[in-house]
Amino acid sequence: MNKPDNKELIFIPLPSGIGNVIPMVETAKTLANHHRSLSITVLITTLTSISVPELAAYTENLFAAASEPSQRIKFIDLSKQDGYDSSAETDPGMLESLFIETQKPLVRSVVAELTRSTQVVGFVVDMFCTAMMDVADEFGVPSYVYYASGAAYLGLLFHFQALRDENGVDPTEFANDSVTEFSVPSFLQSVPATSLPEVLVLKDWAPLLLDHTKRTREAKGIIVNSFTELESHALKALSTDSKIPPFYPVGPVVRFSSLCGTTEFADVSKWLDAQPLSSVVFLCFGSMGSFREAQLKEIACALDHSGVRFLWSLRKSPPDTCSNPRDFLPSEFFDRTVERGKVTGWVPQPNVLAHPAIGGFVSHCGWNSILESIWFGVPVATWPVYSEQHLNAFQLVKELGLAVEIKLDYKSYFYRELSDEECVVRGEVIEGGIRCLMEQGSEIRKRVKDLSEKSKMAILKGGSSYSFMDSFINDVIENCT
Repeated sequence: MNKPDNKELIFIPLPSGIGNVIPMVETAKTLANHHRSLSITVLITTLTSISVPELAAYTENLFAAASEPSQRIKFIDLSKQDGYDSSAETDPGMLESLFIETQKPLVRSVVAELTRSTQVVGFVVDMFCTAMMDVADEFGVPSYVYYASGAAYLGLLFHFQALRDENGVDPTEFANDSVTEFSVPSFLQSVPATSLPEVLVLKDWAPLLLDHTKRTREAKGIIVNSFTELESHALKALSTDSKIPPFYPVGPVVRFSSLCGTTEFADVSKWLDAQPLSSVVFLCFGSMGSFREAQLKEIACALDHSGVRFLWSLRKSPPDTCSNPRDFLPSEFFDRTVERGKVTGWVPQPNVLAHPAIGGFVSHCGWNSILESIWFGVPVATWPVYSEQHLNAFQLVKELGLAVEIKLDYKSYFYRELSDEECVVRGEVIEGGIRCLMEQGSEIRKRVKDLSEKSKMAILKGGSSYSFMDSFINDVIENCT
């Protein structure tokens, strides 16, 4: 029997992480537009117990757009087809792993149906969905892993996975180590234990993380949301390791929010329009980044004393969450900053960073936030909170010289029970970082502006990321001929 002319890639994003889902889906859209003979089906699963509201809004928009017949990318909602009970598990890492296992029969059924009318040529699975490689093997097609974080971080994971499996090294032994430094091939400088990702040193998370990393070695290739001009050393180190699959850096993936027409953002946008060029520092700590009251008061104190114009996207930590900042921040803070500051709830971060009034970004250093800040040429002051953000902050400040340090080793215990041990960064430290960040004409600001231009060139025809996109598609097409 002749093979169908149209070739189909199956994308399987993470069911709960908006920082993983959006760049993967946006990359899928770019791929579908890049080659006329390639179509993509994205299988959306949603683990609502640990996802964020912004993810639900994003996926709803995807399904609405899927009705447009002209698109060569479609979305299938698997979340309404399963009956998984997530109440039995409380550990997020274990919950995601068990959930993904339950999705295998659904994925198998959907792909079997697709093979009736199209030639399925491969799976692209999220870095935490490597179990789906089993289903790809059943259909005799290759698997590619989509890596939503940086190449240097993945290099560190490969390094520690090898140390664990070949030398018996347990990374959790370094959880409270403030002295040891590690020589990692994907980094030019030694990495201190204090910058290791919290997920790598916690006993509940480290085995899952390193097992996914080990499975990634079996992939046909790795797509990474980065670009050569940003991580040249890390990508070169990975490409010379024969035990690591080929890399395809296709970033930066930057998406403007379709939710920017909300009343709240319209108010923010109007306020920004009235501010001078590059005068506003933007504070935002991601979809899950939040602080307890004591820390929020220190931030308010720093903004008050700095005299800098600011836009603060504020979230308060549970269990004492409160939606109105005036209920827990000093009233005099609002009185003294009313002419130069604005405190708001969630805002579409890329849209804010794109505004010409924004001159600096106090960030948790999530990888997407880093790429967005570079794309828009906005320098960062680092304040990592959870996941791999501490390593990202170390990379930005110490490795690449692209950011100002507020804190590199802040401990929020995001993956643990909240406790009184959570550290508080004092207002004077925050104020000093903000003042340094907003200094006009600084070398960091110049380097970020230069890299911003390079990031835009990378995705254009002839650019590094565009070429890697071509290489990936050629590998997929050649595999199925």
